[in-house]
Amino acid sequence: MTDSYGTVMARYYDAAYADMPMLGQDVSFYLQLAREAAGPVLELGCGTGRALLPIARDGIPCTGLDSSPAMLAVLAAKSPPESLRLVSAPMQDFDLGDDRFTLIFAAFRAFQHMYTVEDQLACLACVRRHLAPGGSFAFDVFNPRLDVIARREEPEREELRFEQEGAEIVRYTSVRRDVEHQLTHLRMRYERRRAGNVVANDVVEFDMRHFFRYELEHLLRRAGFEELTLYGNFDRSPLSPDSPAFVYVAR
Repeated sequence: MTDSYGTVMARYYDAAYADMPMLGQDVSFYLQLAREAAGPVLELGCGTGRALLPIARDGIPCTGLDSSPAMLAVLAAKSPPESLRLVSAPMQDFDLGDDRFTLIFAAFRAFQHMYTVEDQLACLACVRRHLAPGGSFAFDVFNPRLDVIARREEPEREELRFEQEGAEIVRYTSVRRDVEHQLTHLRMRYERRRAGNVVANDVVEFDMRHFFRYELEHLLRRAGFEELTLYGNFDRSPLSPDSPAFVYVAR
């Protein structure tokens, strides 16, 4: 089975990312921002609720937006609090009426699914339109390593193993890069094994756009954000050559 990020990712997402240490750090970071914002929160690309559910369960009114109904269905099955509303829409084209939020955020590199400048600016315009006065937009993307993004192709390799529903899942990933358009095409094959035998293969393919620091700052300024804070990681440490991410808070 192959799809472009919907049902296959929804099936494996929580189990695949359950033990990734960096992801616990980002949940704590966005939860703290939500507490500081002291108002309603909107997450773009909320997926299965990994980052949003802890905020909603902290008693903060939340809206989760995602373009994948399958991912939202997984989130809805987790018995979220009544104060959490789910909306299926693309993050570059959504309209929530008169709703305004003191914090809008896009965790786990969701903004990297905005492939063109047109989509990036459209997303930022939607964010600006839905922010309350003085509100903040926070997001993270990976800090591109030049030696890595210069590789045009990486052959399929085993990336991780995890258990799910009594089966062993092995994820194999291959990569192609379009350097001219700053796009990385990923193909992930989830091999399901029972008693050592392969019983199924599910494949998901999608692109991710990488960004450079001042490219992002130009986009944010162009979209009307005036105060930008940049961290190199979710512990709010400053950017350094070894920082794994660009973590922005824009007001």
